[in-house]
Amino acid sequence: MAIRYTLWLDPDDVARHRAVEADLEHYFVERFADYPHIRLFGHDPYDYDAPFNRLYDALLARANDYCERHWHYVPTPVQLNTAFFRAVGRSNKFLRDPQDGDPTRSDPG
Repeated sequence: MAIRYTLWLDPDDVARHRAVEADLEHYFVERFADYPHIRLFGHDPYDYDAPFNRLYDALLARANDYCERHWHYVPTPVQLNTAFFRAVGRSNKFLRDPQDGDPTRSDPG
């Protein structure tokens, strides 16, 4: 199996890697605008058919294609995942359940 990831092939091109990663984050934030509000995880975070999990898979595949077409760059799975979750954190499109297990949130009831 040949190495394809641009980060691995040219690790010293830090400026390009950072530019692609920043663009990926922006790409995801723009894609989220196409969707109604999405509830994060819900009762079962391991429900792979849940809307958030389906969105994750679909948008990572589209972002990978975008990078290859626009940047002639093959991102690593870690670069895609990091950019996606940074974008989730910046977006107002995601709703969290009150009982989502986050100890920093107070119990409303």
